Amino acid sequence: MGTWPEFFLELQSPVMFVMHIALGGCLKAPPVNYGLTEDTGGHIAYVLGAAAAQAAREDVERVEIVTRAFDDPRLGAVHAAELEAVSPGVVIRRLRTATTAYLSKDELHADVPALVEAFLAHLASRKRLPNVIHAHFADAARLAHAAQRRFGIPFIYTPHSLGSDKRAASDAAPALRTRIDNERTAIMTADALIVSSRDEAERQLAAYGCDAEGRTCRINPGVTLPATSGTAEAEALLSEHLTRPELPFILAIARPVRKKNLEGLLAAYAASPALQDKANLVILAGQDIGLTPADAEQNEVRAALRDLVATAGLEGKVALPARHAPELVPQLYRVAARQGGVFANPAFHEPFGLTLIEAAQFGLPVVATQYGGPSDILRTLGHGLSVDPHDRDGIAAACERLIDDSDLWHRHSANALKGASVFSWQDWAAEATEIAADLRRPVVSFPEQPSRFFVFDIDNTLTGCRRGAKDFALWARGHGDGYAVATGRSLAEARRILREWKLPEPRVFITSVGSEIWRRRIDGRLTLCRAYARKISPGWEPERIARVLARAGAVPQDHHEQRQWKLSYVGDTMEGRRVEQILLRAGVVARVIASHGRFIDVLPVRAGKWGATSFELSRLGLSVADCVAAGDSGNDADLLAASGSAIVVSNARPELVLSDRPGLYRASARYASGVMEGLRGLGLADAPARGHEAPVQAQPTLVAAE
Repeated sequence: MGTWPEFFLELQSPVMFVMHIALGGCLKAPPVNYGLTEDTGGHIAYVLGAAAAQAAREDVERVEIVTRAFDDPRLGAVHAAELEAVSPGVVIRRLRTATTAYLSKDELHADVPALVEAFLAHLASRKRLPNVIHAHFADAARLAHAAQRRFGIPFIYTPHSLGSDKRAASDAAPALRTRIDNERTAIMTADALIVSSRDEAERQLAAYGCDAEGRTCRINPGVTLPATSGTAEAEALLSEHLTRPELPFILAIARPVRKKNLEGLLAAYAASPALQDKANLVILAGQDIGLTPADAEQNEVRAALRDLVATAGLEGKVALPARHAPELVPQLYRVAARQGGVFANPAFHEPFGLTLIEAAQFGLPVVATQYGGPSDILRTLGHGLSVDPHDRDGIAAACERLIDDSDLWHRHSANALKGASVFSWQDWAAEATEIAADLRRPVVSFPEQPSRFFVFDIDNTLTGCRRGAKDFALWARGHGDGYAVATGRSLAEARRILREWKLPEPRVFITSVGSEIWRRRIDGRLTLCRAYARKISPGWEPERIARVLARAGAVPQDHHEQRQWKLSYVGDTMEGRRVEQILLRAGVVARVIASHGRFIDVLPVRAGKWGATSFELSRLGLSVADCVAAGDSGNDADLLAASGSAIVVSNARPELVLSDRPGLYRASARYASGVMEGLRGLGLADAPARGHEAPVQAQPTLVAAE
């Protein structure tokens, strides 16, 4: 390695060297035999897809994937090789220790100290160190943390699957307790965390109590499938195993471990003669090469599946191949879609659900567990039905409904094809590389006293028009000292939307309809304002509110929308008034805000977008007259009514009723173009460059001060 000054210059190089660490499973260059061992799963597809997309970027010079070397001819000689080329700019590097056998996830823990030493020795021998390390799972994070301490290299942590959901309270096995402790350390020490689902970002990580939300970013991953355009192998498999191969079929692809609930899916099919008459069932349950004892669970699950097929008399209706080539997977997706079938993921809990977006690439509708990441995917794509994985009758009914209802099937198929591009490794790489770049930028002191405080709603105020968003981004980068956003979204979702629209992150996030304030520290990390939390907490009784409204039949939003100081329900303005009256009659003190014609938020009485903004103004020593706000919906009403200057974009919803007053600007342009029009009308932004003016739809109104 070069001298220390040279090393720190390398860390700041504009062209990055990215290193991923993933120690478990059989990680190799494609094609990968997923399911070959219990730990050869979706995280390997994630690492390979992420690395290839990053290496294709101009701001990334090279990408290395560090994994563990082992000797096992059954799994492939390549796993003993120190180096393996993957694709242009990507190489796999394998660390070797005294333990040469393949190790399962639980067995790997004992070898991690030796892997740490091997990794540090390797880094010390290099001429150039990585600019950032991305660790996958907590065992890899131990290596990354050691490099962070020894060399100052920042690291990103992606958990993929967390142990806290597997713990049965106090009776967790020692290995699981150790895993959870290691995960907690990884969460605490990582410079940033990248996850795929809201469930990971807002529930699973929060369970560890490590104050990680301000360092967590949710980014949609992409899909990488073997390139194949034919269907011959898939058709041959169907003909070999099925009596009526022309029928639609339910396709499931998962490792044969109990949490994937393949036995539940097969039992649901076995219990439904009606479904058997209409569809076959095809299950790819990993690669059966008889590994024991490490993969005993896989062998037990496969045996249980085979036994159920036999005892239920399902031969000719169920295909359960012992092994399959990687190229068979995309072919089966293609044939399943062509024959009007469905894809099923009935896992008891699924951290993300990569196979659901694989199915979407082929227009194949899905039936998916309601627990974990699949709810995010179905909400985004709208390409299937959500089920309780414990309800076997419900699983069968959902599959039968999609197969029976041609209009429903085609609607979900069209949604899949239309939305699948949302999940792109190129987009993932752009966002992840920007996060890595932020970790490398020098710390900059913020000015203590901005002259104004600008606070803007995000959805349909800053978003909605790419040209307007670009114009606003240029303006905002010059006003970072006093720029804030106020949104109904959580912090992780607000940051995701800003990245998606290429809008700069502010110093202050007012989130969850003004019930939380997140402020950027001098080191760049975002932290929750505990002082504001203490201010709004007195009198806040969320459990009581939930009980009262449950008795009254109020419909709660998804569990991700429920926050410590915000309860969210479904309903229009009239339902919002009903909720307010119910709480008043029950003697509950709270604020009720209806917005967008379908959302109702219940907050502490002191909370809200204006309550949070007023708190920030006081902290900064600014007056109401120094506040400039912009918004479009009912949850912006208090903010726009109270701010010294307020901009209402022309696409504002009818529910946003504001009286004309001095300082209120009603823009003629929509979205961020309307915000920029308002800033210019208020004398707070320069005129647009010629040819970049927003289209005028109506005459703007600025009520002059008296």
